[in-house]
Amino acid sequence: MSADLHQAPRPGTRLVPLARLQRRQGLPGQSEPGRPVIDRDVLALCAGFAVPLAVAAVLAPFRASLPSTDAALCLVLVVVAVAAGGKRAAGYLAAVSAAAWFDFFFTTPYDQFAINNRTEIETTVLLLAIGVAVTEIAVWGRRQHAAASRRAGYLEGIHGAARAVAAGDSPVTLTDLVCGQLTPLLSLKSCQFQPGAAGIGSPARLLPDGRITVPRQSWDADRDGLPQSTETELLAEAGGLLQGRFLMAAQPGSHPTREQRLVAVALADQAAAALASTRRADQR
Repeated sequence: MSADLHQAPRPGTRLVPLARLQRRQGLPGQSEPGRPVIDRDVLALCAGFAVPLAVAAVLAPFRASLPSTDAALCLVLVVVAVAAGGKRAAGYLAAVSAAAWFDFFFTTPYDQFAINNRTEIETTVLLLAIGVAVTEIAVWGRRQHAAASRRAGYLEGIHGAARAVAAGDSPVTLTDLVCGQLTPLLSLKSCQFQPGAAGIGSPARLLPDGRITVPRQSWDADRDGLPQSTETELLAEAGGLLQGRFLMAAQPGSHPTREQRLVAVALADQAAAALASTRRADQR
């Protein structure tokens, strides 16, 4: 029986947010080697304001021979470059800045925030609209990339459990591995495997479909996350037979997505299948 508590993920799992843990271990008032002195969000906002201004100022001396539409296209490229960072606020600021400085430098009367020509008004509005649209596309792309990276980490965790099963590792080693993967996946402060146990202590339960049930009350896992007032059990079952449970205590603010909860169920299923196979082999 394994009764070890897991306060941190085991080495080797790709689900561990190592950089975040390293930051948390830093002492107050001390700078870490390689850590940016300026916050990236602030830097992105500064770029969103200043870069369109700089480009417009460089192009302004050539406005007599440079069509205003060409200047607008150059500023669109600037907005795209800023928005590519995936920061919505910086992209919006770059769009507004580009439209404002286009108005100032390239529409008549020059060097004033005023427009007298209808075509130039339309160009300025289009510049602003395109900048906002490009920002939203960039933010969406960044989110998709982050989601794909998370899924790759989840799959690696499941494959790690499968490799442990294929290698014939002991039940204790396997359940320790799964606990080590559940800890960062669900933001747990502890995880313990208890063979042959279920329902003891009336904990909450993570169901195979990702829902969470709490005794004597309704619970919306998507809205409320993991319960803080009680532990949550995740049953390890194979072939309709109970192999045990993973008893988990959540960190404050633990709010795993449904996808993460389903990955946890898959990890428990891997462990249950291996435990069932080991039990059958011992009975022969």
